[in-house]
Amino acid sequence: IVLISSRRSFCSIFSVLPYRDCTQVGDMKLDGGRQCHSTGVCLKEIIGLEGVELGADGKTVSYTQFLFPTNALGTRRNTIDSTSSFSQFRNASHRSLSLARANSTQGSIDAGSDLGDFVEYDPNLLDDPQWPCGKHKRVLIFPSYMTTVIDYVKPSDLKKDMNETFKEKFPHIKLTLSKIRSLKREMRKLAQEECGFEEPTVAMAFVYFEKLALKGKLNKQNRKLCAGACVLLAAKIGSDLRKHEVKHLIDKLEEKFRLNRRELIAFEFPVLVALEFALHLPEHEVMPHYRRLVQNS
Repeated sequence: IVLISSRRSFCSIFSVLPYRDCTQVGDMKLDGGRQCHSTGVCLKEIIGLEGVELGADGKTVSYTQFLFPTNALGTRRNTIDSTSSFSQFRNASHRSLSLARANSTQGSIDAGSDLGDFVEYDPNLLDDPQWPCGKHKRVLIFPSYMTTVIDYVKPSDLKKDMNETFKEKFPHIKLTLSKIRSLKREMRKLAQEECGFEEPTVAMAFVYFEKLALKGKLNKQNRKLCAGACVLLAAKIGSDLRKHEVKHLIDKLEEKFRLNRRELIAFEFPVLVALEFALHLPEHEVMPHYRRLVQNS
């Protein structure tokens, strides 16, 4: 739809998509003759991320609290001069809005699952090289220098100690640190080696996935669906994909993660809501992951 003034001056252009009930997603037909891998869990049991409210039958949910009007940013143009300052302004707004939502909807949202909303995301937290050391590390301080001694320990014991330390620090996260890192390795292998995506796209998928983990949205049932949805969202935002490229990516996600494509497509919007529609990431959140990917490639 194109709007033009009486003087034939261009005003705006937009498109209107017809409304489709979310229940129709489950009625989508698969490609003829294609065999889908089932996760063994009913879609209705895992489609709702904890702390994420979606519209049920006949119910409308507004997500306007996640959106910022352009005129508000224009009035603060003099005070927002860099990516970091804009991120601070946005995070502060999110924290205040999250507090308001928590006070007004205590019955529908689990406050314990939204702990990540009140803590600024740290891209170096889950990839901190100090995590594997745990209690086996000794720091010796001398007058002129400092040295670190790490005792030898079996990999299985080191993994167990690392997960226990991680669980003590983040009791609201339902996955172990080793499982989170394993899923990230699978995401990188699929996106880079099998689909040909570049490091920035993989880094964005890592940020999405870690934010879901730190907010306590992941569990054993939905971890692969969340990982697949994060890769899919990052590919759409970071790359100019065509229809056959999107289909190829969904096929690979379905094959490697052993997902059902209907569940994956239906899970994309709940992940988007859990991320508060913040898919465009500031540089300081993406660059640490990008540097590690380049060093390991």
